[in-house]
Amino acid sequence: MRPSVAVVYRMVSALEAADNLEAEHLAHARTWLVGTDDVFRRVKPASPPQHLVSYVVPVDPASGDVLLVDHVNAGLWLPPGGHVDVDEHPADTAAREIREELGVDSAPAADPLFLTVTRTVGIDAGHTDVSLWFVHEMGSAQSLRPGQGEFREVRWWSRAELSEADPARFDPHFFRFLAKLSPEPAFTG
Repeated sequence: MRPSVAVVYRMVSALEAADNLEAEHLAHARTWLVGTDDVFRRVKPASPPQHLVSYVVPVDPASGDVLLVDHVNAGLWLPPGGHVDVDEHPADTAAREIREELGVDSAPAADPLFLTVTRTVGIDAGHTDVSLWFVHEMGSAQSLRPGQGEFREVRWWSRAELSEADPARFDPHFFRFLAKLSPEPAFTG
C-alpha cells in the first residue's frame, strides 16, 4: 500500500461509527483503500470516479453554531472543503481548503470525526466522494475572506435554524454529522 494511502487507512480505521450507515461507509472505505492506491483526484471532475475529500466544519465552541457555504456547483449548503491532492495528508487538505475558501489560517482538528461515501450531485454529478469530516473550532465573530465564485453565500447556522431548515438543501449526511458532533439535541434532518 502506498504510504499516503496507508495514512488514510489508519485514519479511517481509527474512526468509530456513530450509526449503521457510517459503519457501512467505513467498511467500504477500508476495502477500497486496501484494493487500490488510486484514491486521489487527478483530473477534474471525476478521475478516478471515486476519490478522497476533506470537509472542514467550522464550529463556534461557545454557541455550537456551524458555518456552511452555499456551494454553486452542488446547489447545496456544505461545509468548506475539497479534494485531497495526490499524496497530500487529508488534515493538510482541510487546512489548505479553509485557508483558500475562507481566508482562515488556523488549522482544524488533526483527526476527522466522521466519514461518508456520497454520490455527487449538481454540475459535477456522477462520481463518488469519500469524505473525511474535520471539525474546526473558531468563533463566529472571526473575520472571514471567502473565495469568490465558488459560493453563493457563507453563513453561520444556529442549531435552531438547522432544526427548521429543509434537509434537502444540505449534504445528505450533514445532520448525521451534527448528531455525532453533539448528540444533544438530536438532529434528524
